[in-house]
Formats: sequence, C-alpha cells, structure tokens
Amino acid sequence: MRYTQSISGTTYEFDGLVELMAKATPLRSGDELAGCAAHSDAERAAAAWQLADVPLTTFLDDQVVPYESDEVTRLIIDSHDRMAFQAISHLTVGGFRDWLLAVSAREDSAAQIAAVAMGLTPEMVAATSKIMRNQDLILVASAATVTAAFRTTIGLPGRITTRLQPNHPTDDPRGIAAATLDGLLMGCGDAVIGINPATDSPHETSELLYLLDDIRQRFEIPMQSCVLSHVTTTVDLIEQGVPVDLVFQSIAGTEGANSSFGIEISLLREANDAGRSLERGTVGDNLMYLETGQGSALSAGAHIGTGGKPVDQQTLETRAYAVARVLQPLLVNTVVGFIGPEYLYDGKQIIRAGLEDHFCGKILGLPMGVDVCYTNHAEADQDDMDTLLTLLGVAGAAFVIAVPGADDVMLGYQSLSFHDALYVRQALGLRPAPEFEEWLAGLGMADAQGRILPVDVANSPLRSLTVAR
Repeated sequence: MRYTQSISGTTYEFDGLVELMAKATPLRSGDELAGCAAHSDAERAAAAWQLADVPLTTFLDDQVVPYESDEVTRLIIDSHDRMAFQAISHLTVGGFRDWLLAVSAREDSAAQIAAVAMGLTPEMVAATSKIMRNQDLILVASAATVTAAFRTTIGLPGRITTRLQPNHPTDDPRGIAAATLDGLLMGCGDAVIGINPATDSPHETSELLYLLDDIRQRFEIPMQSCVLSHVTTTVDLIEQGVPVDLVFQSIAGTEGANSSFGIEISLLREANDAGRSLERGTVGDNLMYLETGQGSALSAGAHIGTGGKPVDQQTLETRAYAVARVLQPLLVNTVVGFIGPEYLYDGKQIIRAGLEDHFCGKILGLPMGVDVCYTNHAEADQDDMDTLLTLLGVAGAAFVIAVPGADDVMLGYQSLSFHDALYVRQALGLRPAPEFEEWLAGLGMADAQGRILPVDVANSPLRSLTVAR
C-alpha cells in the first residue's frame, strides 16, 4: 500500500508501512546510516501526519518483517491477544495516542493500560511513540505500573532501583568487592549486582557467582546477582549446581539479529525454565535479565524488512520487547547510548531514544529500565545523562545502572555513578525497593523515608567485605 500526504503544496509518497514508519521517526544517525531516514523535516512531518491516520488493525495484517521468514514476527502475531485488543481496535495510531493521554489522567490509569498491553503489538506502540512529544512519553509511562520480583520487588510506584555494576578489566575479585562495597554504601544494588565478565569463561563466571552469593549470604542482603555471560554458559552452570540467580542475555527484534547473538526464542524459554527450577527467589520467580539497544539489528546486518526495505532502528528495538515479554523477566533495559554515535549521534538523540524505549517497553508490560550512557566518541556528556536520568525518574523507570565514578573501566563507556542514583532519589523523593530499604534501615543506612544516610564505614558491618574465595 502506498501512502501520500500533502504539506504546504508538496505531496510526499511513502511506499508501504515500513517506509512510512521509518520516515516518521525522529532523526537519528542509525536510520541515516541504513538509508531509511526522512530527507527533510517536512518529509518527516508528512510521514508522521499520515502515520497518525493508520488504523491499529493495519499492523495485524501488514508486517514490517515477513511472518514466513522471521520467528519474532511469528511470536508477535501468534501471541497477540485479540480480546485485550478489542477495547482499542477501532482506533488509529493518533487515536491511540489520544486514548493513552486521556487514560493517564485517571486514577485507574495503570489498570487501564495493563488491560490492553497484551493486545498491543510492538509495531503499534512504536508507531504511537513516533508521533509523541517527549512530555507525552514521560506522562504516559509515569501512569503505567509494571512490577516483577525475585528477592526484591521492581517497578513499584514512587521507587527507583539500581543495578550495581562492579566491572573490572581483569575480573579481579578485590576490585569487584571494592566497587560492590562502594555501591552498597550509597544504597545501590537493589535491582541486581551484575558483573560484565572480561571473558565468557565458565570457570571465571562460576567464581564470580560464588563471590556475589557469598557477599549476599554473609551480610543477609535481599538482592539478586548476575554475571552477564552468554545464556548457554549460564545454563551449563545451573546444571552444575552453581548459585545462579538471574539468567542474562542480550536480545534483538529480528531472528537474524538474535542469531548473531547465538540465540533463538526456544533457547531463551529453556533457560528461563532452568533458572526457575532452582527456586532461589523469595518474593517472586521473575529471573530473566534482558538487554537491548537501538541499532543492534542494523549492526548485525539483520534490519531488512518487508519488500527488501530497511526497518528503522526504533521499531526493531520495540520488537525485541515482544521476545522479552513472553519470558516474564525481572529486568529489561536498553543500553541506550552504548552502541555508539553511528546509531545515536548526540545527547539529543540519546535522550529521545531513552524515553522512547522506556515508554514502549513499559506500555507493552515490561519492568523497563535504562542504562543512561554514552561512548566517549559521541557528541554527548554527563549533563545530557543528568537530563535523561531526571526525565526517567519522572517517567517511573524501574531501574537504572550505576558504576563507580560513572566510568566503566572494563567496557570503556560512560554511565551513571552511585552518586547520581542518590541525586535522583533525593530530588524526586524516590525510594529503593522495599525489601532492600528495610535492610538498609536495619544497618542505619536509611531513614524512615528511605533516604540514604552517611555511614561510619569503620563501624559498619560492611567493613569486613573482603574476598572470601
């Protein structure tokens, strides 16, 4: 189907839904690299205008990636809940935007949004986000509530949790323990203490898992740990009896991109079952930790859709959330600026993408977090990250990632610091996860409002945090 839209005497034509979606997307370098971006602001406005008039039902019949050749598309269509879709099936993309904004003003907004979540396809939500301003993305996301739990509860209103990321370039246990102590003293780690290992060695992964589990048990911390090895490595360690809490994997929005990660959906389902068989959770059994990022499909050369046309990176990112959703994860986050300026050029593009990803994931029913980050060769700085962090705090993000000094010395990128997590909690009156907050209070590290207090390290039980293995 061809779409046409006239603006100021000029008529723009769009050859199919794939091209219309791409041309309606706010400017980003990845779409320019793929050759699917609008050529002008006028063309972008015309595409957005036309996209607003597309009925939501169109996305059930017109696939951006063919059903026959892509298992992610098959998952999206085959798992679509027609009953949940009924309440909004009469709407266009623009009408759905208006519906979301109207629902966000109601006291039962979270229930209303949750009721239609399984009736939404990622493409419907991605299309809607493209015609929303930043404030729309923030407002609607803040009105939605998605929770998950393992040893702590993620996604509760009025709270923001953190991944404590104590990476070390050689996986030195002493360096990891020091960074972990630093983060715990500042109230971080209630989403997960998660290490990106320097290698995917099963032995090293096992040693790190034992280290984190020893810390958890010695100090009776209500937390979950994760070493972000490939899912197959983690499953093998589960079979060997290693103390695995969360099962991690990077995922993407096309079968080809997931194949480049060495995964398929059936493997992820098996890993989820393997993790749950250990029954290590105390307040819930959500245990998958999944990471995504705009541009991953393009970087793998797996971004071509229906009609041989390149699909825009934000739509493909949102399709990854369909994969995440069937796994009922504890944590999902977009590493929004990590892939580099080839995909998100500057602070403006990173901020917009972070808000889009958070909105789309949350509306689709995921406990969505964001790694507020950038690489050193991007046109961005820590002021941009302060802005995105603050906006995500207002939008009700489930969690953010924090590393010592905001500088990950192993992965070589800039993220948030432990101090930044303190800032957003104090500035917006946000609290840690309730189970973690209770632990902090018991050690005199948090007051009755959940605010983190200065600690006399010399007299703290945590002073003995040393390497046990």
